[in-house]
Amino acid sequence: MKKTFNIMTIACITGLFLASCGNSADNSAAQNDHAQHEHAAETSEPTSSTAESPSASTSSNTLVVESNDQMQFNVNELKVKAGEPIHLTLKHVGKMAKEVMGHNLVVLKAGTDVTKFAESAINAKDTDYIPAGDEVIAHTKLIGGGEETSIDFTLTEAGTYDFICSFPGHVGIMKGKIIAE
Repeated sequence: MKKTFNIMTIACITGLFLASCGNSADNSAAQNDHAQHEHAAETSEPTSSTAESPSASTSSNTLVVESNDQMQFNVNELKVKAGEPIHLTLKHVGKMAKEVMGHNLVVLKAGTDVTKFAESAINAKDTDYIPAGDEVIAHTKLIGGGEETSIDFTLTEAGTYDFICSFPGHVGIMKGKIIAE
């Protein structure tokens, strides 16, 4: 019994040692990434996603929204002037094809049930995941990595409007609000 206890103790200690050694490379990489982000913050170096992103605190009717391979928009709130034309450009800054990681930007009418709309969009592959109905104010075409597309529309009334990516499974993360003032 004593011999079994010693062998088990040695096995556990060896396993813990190997696990901690194998993790050191990951920790080193994470520390390097963290150090680079701290350096960028200290030197105020802009990144491409923040340098061109519209500020949520100012109103502009010329908008640029970036999407990426991590299923993200670079903004979740946009402010515009109601009743004036809006020019919106969607840039996919990732590399994946639209069949795998396609993105669009859909502006929905105020009060639209986003979940219900997304459920309908899943079955609308032939129309770039834009289902039939009257919930959509405007939408871009579906694009893949390295592509961009633009749309022009007007929000005639002040209010808050949802925008989403309607590619299947993306709406849970890729969504935001347009505030027309």
